[in-house]
Amino acid sequence: MNIWVLLKQTFDTEEKIVLAGDGISEAGVKWIINPYDEYAVEEAIRLVEQRGGKVHLLSVGPERTGEALRTALAMGADEAVLIHDSRIPQDEWAVAKVLATFLADQGADLILGGNFSVDHGAGQIAIRIAEQLGLPHIGSITKLDIAAGGEAVVHRDAEGDTEIISAPLPALFTAQQGLNEPRYPTLPGIMKAKKKPFKQLSLDDIAGISPEDLAPRTTRVSLGLPKARQAGVILQGDLAAQAADLIRRLRQDAKVI
Repeated sequence: MNIWVLLKQTFDTEEKIVLAGDGISEAGVKWIINPYDEYAVEEAIRLVEQRGGKVHLLSVGPERTGEALRTALAMGADEAVLIHDSRIPQDEWAVAKVLATFLADQGADLILGGNFSVDHGAGQIAIRIAEQLGLPHIGSITKLDIAAGGEAVVHRDAEGDTEIISAPLPALFTAQQGLNEPRYPTLPGIMKAKKKPFKQLSLDDIAGISPEDLAPRTTRVSLGLPKARQAGVILQGDLAAQAADLIRRLRQDAKVI
């Protein structure tokens, strides 16, 4: 199988967000593979181990994204492509257009990605790529089986129940927690990763797209931290007194009713 995995490098989920000017400070930050993308990498490796083929990694990002791609190569992926170009705006529509243009002639049997990115809490890119490539898309999958005829059968959570959906390949799926347990890179895997194919491309290397095609569709108006949480209040008295106090607080203090 020819499998492509969409991968993004994000802040470590334990990092404290610090604002600096009109952006987020990256000083001393630990970077990781977006956790949901890691499920996608693991699933792709398992499928290739069972059926043969290759796992290709694809990312748009700054040069440091290479660290995340090398980690995924050490897990067992075969090749990586990093599209690095300052002319690509940080806009999901624009990034999706770049990725879809590149993937259009790669002959992918299957494209996998994470359900969403934990840094921006956004999850549009994979859906937009599927739309632009005319591929079936199923999001937030927790199980993936490929039938002998080339049809994919996936499970996804549906408000406490399980929804089972099938789709013909090629198709694009996004991974949810529970799809698998990603493996850790081994020392031999880390050593092998250094010799695996790793391409760095710019927009000039991708046919059919130019900077003029990538005008962002979104604008960030402002950036700020949420207000500090106030201490909680334990209501006193019997149930009726607590209910009356709660109503009073919602009406007079919070002014939400």
